[in-house]
Amino acid sequence: MSTTPTMSPESPSPESPSPAPQTRAAAPRRRTGRWIEDWRPEDDSFWAETGQSVARRNLWVSIFAEHLGFSVWLIWSVSSAYLIASGFDFTPSQLFLLIALPNLVGSLLRVPYTLAVPLFGGRNWTIVSALLLLIPSSLFIVAVQNPTTPYWMFCLIAATAGFGGGNFASSMANINFFYPSAKKGAALGLNAAGGNLGVALIQFGLPVVVGGAGVFGLVKASDGGLHLERAGWVYVVLSLVAAGLALRYMDNLATAKSKPREQLAVLKQRHTWIMAFLYIGTFGSFIGYSAAMPLLIKLNFFVPTPAPSGTGINFAYYAFLGALVGSLTRPFGGWLADRFGGARVTLAVFGAMTVGTLGVLWTLTQLTPNPTADPAIALDNQAWFPAFLAFFLFVFAATGIGNGSTYKMIPSIWRTKALEACDGTHEGKVAALISSTKSASAAIGIIGAVGAIGGFLIPMIFGAPWVEDPVAAVRSAFGVFAVFYVICGAVTWAVYLRRSILVARFPSLAPAGV
Repeated sequence: MSTTPTMSPESPSPESPSPAPQTRAAAPRRRTGRWIEDWRPEDDSFWAETGQSVARRNLWVSIFAEHLGFSVWLIWSVSSAYLIASGFDFTPSQLFLLIALPNLVGSLLRVPYTLAVPLFGGRNWTIVSALLLLIPSSLFIVAVQNPTTPYWMFCLIAATAGFGGGNFASSMANINFFYPSAKKGAALGLNAAGGNLGVALIQFGLPVVVGGAGVFGLVKASDGGLHLERAGWVYVVLSLVAAGLALRYMDNLATAKSKPREQLAVLKQRHTWIMAFLYIGTFGSFIGYSAAMPLLIKLNFFVPTPAPSGTGINFAYYAFLGALVGSLTRPFGGWLADRFGGARVTLAVFGAMTVGTLGVLWTLTQLTPNPTADPAIALDNQAWFPAFLAFFLFVFAATGIGNGSTYKMIPSIWRTKALEACDGTHEGKVAALISSTKSASAAIGIIGAVGAIGGFLIPMIFGAPWVEDPVAAVRSAFGVFAVFYVICGAVTWAVYLRRSILVARFPSLAPAGV
């Protein structure tokens, strides 16, 4: 057996350039603003002396800003379940559309948000993106206080919450520039997890802030009724804080500059679309299930009678748990990918998601539909809720791990392709690493945009306006999702793990795969 050193896209190459004599990349001088002209994260000395502390400072502010973006993005996922109690007459299908629209807009905005980082600078765009959150937060305050606000206006306002969804792409693309290849998995995992936790926080905190019950029933509903506008005011203030922190503590990287045409070149590479497809399975599921979970619990396990407390499971007690679990496991997915390879972890994730989804489907088939809102039926269904929640949290944990592992794969794949295409000289390898970082950051935005579409599709499949029976639609949907995860696993194995395809596409890689 040959003992020639081989290289994997998810491990440092033994032929990578020695960092010590690395030539500084020329960068245009900036007249104003807080710009770093010299940035060499792959240089071990530079990283230890300067880079690490600067990168960490930018990472923590980025996490906070992205966290707020996710909270605003998903504010309708939990507030929509309170609209009926606040005097609005909307059907379940209308509510599912209301929580789906921010996900659609957010996914579309991820492409321009990604392009904005090299164009304007990561610090500058973080400030702008934080201030843009004032729009959906302010409009939310106005809409929920007026019971005569028409449904179409709610749809438009909910769509503006998509600004928060765009934050993820620009934040991830920006942080990708700051860290060396060997540390991208953990850094991107932390950045994404901090953002994802915004979903859990809004679903945990909003019921308490607005006067609803929450915290597993330890907090009782306010005697003064619901005040949904309070949630909007909280995020108006926090958005201003995030913009101030970015202004004070973040930096722009002059070396991250690239033209939109250069960034969009990744659209021509099929690995962009393969990874986007896989990311629909992981992140699309995470954000889609997070958005729909409050309404799913309310639809299947709760009836509003007898007033005022109703019968069954109160969604506000448990809806945040899914997003919380998925967020906390995301860094773990990045760590596992750094250790065992992103494709191997991703394949295992899709296997776990298939099993967990079938478990959720099984519990739903045990429930009795309750079109008459009979409290007795709600009590019968309540007995199945622990199993439903356990399987669903298992799925959420898998999505978090998968989000981390797929985002580790992206920079690794582009790094490997760039090093293979270079001329083999030290200077060529240095230039290849710089180029691959720019391409990977662009790919992260495109892949994130496509993956986030799952956040729109899942609520729509559960309860689109043309769906007559949302309960039946939910059961059918989980069967479809299980099949989709099997397909995602097959694609992961065929493209990134099967030995013959691996050798054909990346001849210099180890047979073990990526």
